[in-house]
Amino acid sequence: MDRFSEKQRSYVMSRVRSRDTKPEMVVRRYLHRNGFRYRLHEKNLPGKPDLVLPKYRSVVFVHGCFWHRHQGCPRATMPASRVRFWKEKFNKNLLRDHQNRAELASLKWKVWVIWECELASEEKRSLNLAKLREKVLQSVNT
Repeated sequence: MDRFSEKQRSYVMSRVRSRDTKPEMVVRRYLHRNGFRYRLHEKNLPGKPDLVLPKYRSVVFVHGCFWHRHQGCPRATMPASRVRFWKEKFNKNLLRDHQNRAELASLKWKVWVIWECELASEEKRSLNLAKLREKVLQSVNT
């Protein structure tokens, strides 16, 4: 049983953002501070990647662990109510993510995914953003 009324739930869900999320802003600030220039949510590319680095022919998706089902992550929980609805929704999200990555790869774009939980603590954030930086820089040479 949902603790919110249908109207309250609708309001709560309408507040969930897909752009300019805290994890996305962390990645954007880090990349900019390290000299990377990027475009945001490029509509011409499959999946409208969160960040597009044209110079490196790379895209970065900043995924929320809940919505994109980060395997093994405690944040990727299954809601207790309307389980069938949520399973279908999550399966569609995963399928769409897979298709977008495949299309981008076929267009010769390097695709990088950074997960919300990888940015949770300062220690994890530093390590994972440094790894992302190295991957993007290496993508120029391949």
